[in-house]
Amino acid sequence: MPQDTSHIIPVEAAVTLDGLFRERVARTPDGVAYLDYNEQHGNWRSYTWEQIDRQVARWQAALEKEVLEAGDRVAVMLRNAPEWVTYDQAALGLGLVTVPLYTQDRAENVSYIIADSGSKVLLIEGAAQWEALAEVRDQLGSLVRILTLQPVADASEPRLMSLTDWLPEAGVETRHVPRDPNGLATIVYTSGTTGRPKGVMLSHHNILSNAAASCDVLAAGSDDLFLSFLPLSHTFERTCGYYFAVMTGARTAYSRGIPQLAEDLQSMHPTLLISVPRIYERVYGAIRAKLEQGPAVRKKLFELTVNIGYARFEHAQRRGPWLPSFLLWPVLNALVAKKILARLGGRVRAAISGGAALPSGISRIFLGLGLNVLQGYGMTEASPVVCGNRPDDNVPASVGASLPGVEVKLGASDALMIKGPNVMLGYWNNPRATAEVLGSDGWLNSGDIARIDAQGRVYITGRLKEIIVLSTGEKVSPVDVEAAIARDPLIEQVMLLGEGRPFLGVIVVLNEEQWTKVCSQLGLDHASPQSVRSKPVEELLLSRIAAQMKAFPGYAQVRHVSATLEHWTVENGILTPTMKLKRAKVMEKFNAEIDAMYAGH
Repeated sequence: MPQDTSHIIPVEAAVTLDGLFRERVARTPDGVAYLDYNEQHGNWRSYTWEQIDRQVARWQAALEKEVLEAGDRVAVMLRNAPEWVTYDQAALGLGLVTVPLYTQDRAENVSYIIADSGSKVLLIEGAAQWEALAEVRDQLGSLVRILTLQPVADASEPRLMSLTDWLPEAGVETRHVPRDPNGLATIVYTSGTTGRPKGVMLSHHNILSNAAASCDVLAAGSDDLFLSFLPLSHTFERTCGYYFAVMTGARTAYSRGIPQLAEDLQSMHPTLLISVPRIYERVYGAIRAKLEQGPAVRKKLFELTVNIGYARFEHAQRRGPWLPSFLLWPVLNALVAKKILARLGGRVRAAISGGAALPSGISRIFLGLGLNVLQGYGMTEASPVVCGNRPDDNVPASVGASLPGVEVKLGASDALMIKGPNVMLGYWNNPRATAEVLGSDGWLNSGDIARIDAQGRVYITGRLKEIIVLSTGEKVSPVDVEAAIARDPLIEQVMLLGEGRPFLGVIVVLNEEQWTKVCSQLGLDHASPQSVRSKPVEELLLSRIAAQMKAFPGYAQVRHVSATLEHWTVENGILTPTMKLKRAKVMEKFNAEIDAMYAGH
């Protein structure tokens, strides 16, 4: 039976991103659009599409008083909330260009993006963010207005206003300035692991076409509920968790944050999740820790459930036979799988993973438990979705086939090349960087190494700039090795070394709870900095790493390891806001340890 798509707003009817929102308001004005948590009253409140539209009118009336012109840039540095949407829609409707910023980004990055984009308005949360920007306030000269959700007292800054003082009581009807759908809608700064971030210019049509093509991967409607916890400054969340939801009429609940995510899942019972692999890894980490503490029979039962469940998944995908053991599934589901998936709210019908590679072991476990995990691939420069697994054609080792209208092929050195209506206009104020990745023929070089099978499914096998070439001439993909090593519960974070060296070394961040157990077993003081660098610990780590890397060739074995208990974070400058590792920063921080690792070789 053909799928009913009458509730989906077509690109032709929307034309622009604000036009998409206008269409949704016209079609389902009384439908629930957003939910968020009211800290003051301790409950969840909901907003209809029409209520949000009335707020957009207020924001537009206030923005118009700032004497802005179409094409001017306005920046937003908020956590996910209905205000993010109203600000964005108000700006887009006036022909302004939204520049999203990460709430936890470093002050110097924020000042660079504000200056480079020439943003004229900045919306922030409140006093904490304003204080965090203290050292760079003199570099925010392009701003004519700085808005805060909560009032901030600072008489020395005349540009600072709270929303309470800035917003009028009511606005007139929302405005939608006529313009080219191929015109600039947003500049999204990629959090580069090296150098300054680059501003990706995306048009209205870039994003609209991508949201529409994503409907081919996953159907959604007003009965669906997204739980939004990836930052809206991440293009993955913005396209798939915001514009896609508007296009399909799905509801969106804004999580209070990662610390409260488990509670919010239980409260909201979402049907759809969009996440990066780290969230699935954390959930599995909690499951694994509980299994380790429990009786052996519980672990055996879990493994049996996953094995039979995954065989059922393969059978459903027409890749495996029916097995008599499937008859055990109702019991295993009730005893194990259902109870675990209840932690995700109990109603998730699809969990989309993107932004980085999801380790195959993690994917297999969740699929075996009955969670429909769909891995995809994309990049900001492609608005961002390029490929995705479909529910009825899900090959976990791949990132699926390309979206409708998006072409992929292999270029030099097997680099994945992308072409389609979703490919960016270019990098803001950076024609040289644009020319390096975007050809005059419209093909975008992703920088990722891939292979494409006979069915058109894409498999990401490495990254061009991150391949380690040993002095022996052997080549190693750090992504694969790091994913394997990180399967060990003792190892929280990992970075592989070896470029131009005779062998591989590794720096690891240890899990504190597991580290305490190891110290107890080895008779070491877990609080002593010397313990983590002791010979017994290095030998233990090397043996555990070797156990995870049995499938790798001999030249890819790790010979030396250096461990630390200090986590790599955005705050200490080692992770980007999208949680990517800045390898150069790690090498700079652990320079002495690396020199010692390779001394005499």
